[in-house]
Amino acid sequence: MNPTTILYIVLAISAMSYLFDQALDYLNLKAQRKDIPDEIASFYDKEKYIKSLDYHREQTRFSFITSAFSFVISFSMLLFGGFGWVDAMLRPYFDNEIVLALGFFGVIIISSDILTLPFQWHSTFGIEEKYGFNKTTVKTFVTDKLKGYLLGGLIGGTLLALLIFSINWIGPNFWVWFGILAAVFILFINMFYTTLLLPLFNKLTPLGDGELKNAIEAFAKKVDFPLDNIFIMDGSKRSKKANAFFSGIGKKKKIVLFDTLIENHTTDELVAVLAHEVGHFKKKHIVWSYVLSVIQIFFTLFILSLMVFNQDLSIALGGKVQAIHLNLIAFMILFSPISSITGLFTSMYSRKNEFEADAYAKETFSGTALSNALKKLSVDSLSNLYPHPTYVFFHYSHPPLLKRLEAINQQ
Repeated sequence: MNPTTILYIVLAISAMSYLFDQALDYLNLKAQRKDIPDEIASFYDKEKYIKSLDYHREQTRFSFITSAFSFVISFSMLLFGGFGWVDAMLRPYFDNEIVLALGFFGVIIISSDILTLPFQWHSTFGIEEKYGFNKTTVKTFVTDKLKGYLLGGLIGGTLLALLIFSINWIGPNFWVWFGILAAVFILFINMFYTTLLLPLFNKLTPLGDGELKNAIEAFAKKVDFPLDNIFIMDGSKRSKKANAFFSGIGKKKKIVLFDTLIENHTTDELVAVLAHEVGHFKKKHIVWSYVLSVIQIFFTLFILSLMVFNQDLSIALGGKVQAIHLNLIAFMILFSPISSITGLFTSMYSRKNEFEADAYAKETFSGTALSNALKKLSVDSLSNLYPHPTYVFFHYSHPPLLKRLEAINQQ
């Protein structure tokens, strides 16, 4: 295909993807209902439920604006050769292709973030503040931004440099070796996320002795879960929304509880939430998710190897010469329909895993406590009780609350 044809295809994919996502958001917005399901009527008063509908309505309408803005910018960059212009502007200053690519993506990413900064600000200090979720201070907001740039530059920049180096040095077979490197990197992150990365943004405090710690340790011993440490994370530093997770591979597992989770739940409910997380471990979901992600990485890199040396891709984006960084952008857009399909299967697999983890928590601890915990989490986060089935199919990695409660009651 010639560069013009490639450009038309890239533009068509971008436009169709945008319109499809907006249609899904519209369907989901229209699926709202004012009746409160009997299953959670005792947890949700009418006033707070109406507030949740307002919250989702405002979020969705705001996303229409932000998505339209981002689409116009990115579409214009493609249509008028903006990416090629950035490449041409930077090229006289960098002789090394790796450094040129790092500078190119640095300019694109930081410029994009600056352009969308007013929207991020309104989302945090406007919408989230209005509905009582935001706990982020201006200082934390700015600090998070700076840390994000630094971390993104170190990790993302290093991986990008290694990718371009392997493409230039190894040639078409780079996908095998870089795939191995990426697999090792993901494994490393899974093992040391709580130890190395999370403390950069949040404070982790060991859970003190008491009823909750005793209950968690008793459950871990009962199901032979290799528990290493239990931490409380200052999630309230940024939001009132709650969560829990564990990290680590092998015999060293760390459980992390948001402080907001502890504040709003009983001991039994907290142990039930952890039993759900342990269920993922016992059912091998984490291992298989890792295997599937590695397979997806190798597949993506293989397809990239068939396109990354094509000069027409660079020219289609406005470049004057072949540039790997321009080809990477073209590839990400051209590959997006395939990645959307693989993402569908990943989401379906994830929803299946959630049902299985719920079943494990009911079987080994308490279905009632888990149901109550899920209801409280839904109420506290003003979650959508009636998402459109099509929206769920394309976007949800977890089943909707009512489906989960139905499954727990039937098990």
